[in-house]
Amino acid sequence: MTLHPPTVAHCDELQDALGAFRASAHTIDRWGERLAVVLTGGGRLLAAGNGGSAAQAQHLTAELVGRYRDDRPAFSAIALHADTSSTTAIANDYGVDQVFARQVRAHGRPGDVLMLLSTSGASANLLSAADAARSAGLHVWALTGPAPNPLMAGSDESLCVTAASAATVQELHLVAVHMVCAAFDAAVERGTA
Repeated sequence: MTLHPPTVAHCDELQDALGAFRASAHTIDRWGERLAVVLTGGGRLLAAGNGGSAAQAQHLTAELVGRYRDDRPAFSAIALHADTSSTTAIANDYGVDQVFARQVRAHGRPGDVLMLLSTSGASANLLSAADAARSAGLHVWALTGPAPNPLMAGSDESLCVTAASAATVQELHLVAVHMVCAAFDAAVERGTA
């Protein structure tokens, strides 16, 4: 009898989810190319998430401001949760649901991109941010867990990961972040932006 400890089961779950996720590569290619057009044109990416998704959002912005693989110019990308003074002041004065929406109104410009990451796709503060972004003329993209979910419905485009656990969803969100960066860098290098 073969034993399947939790670590092996986790790998099996990730492998199964990755197989299904691979079919989303065309969406991520399109996002990377669109992001290259926006950022090389002087626009910016705003990104947000809660908990582990906040870490993924910050990872994405770090790759764009710094670099992903090869050296290239820096581009404007802001992780909205990373300014702790603003987030705590907004939460205190306006409520947690407005933490990201108020920052979108401050930093977002028509044509910019707001990327929202959520394993549940139901976080009230991300839904408020999506509403604020659409009202301000930003493109709203969502990386979420299984569809359907409210954030998917409130975004211009979404990529929903089908997986049994939030951990696997977050792991595939990191894969998506790296794929977006690779597609972005390729578009910038080709000069198609």
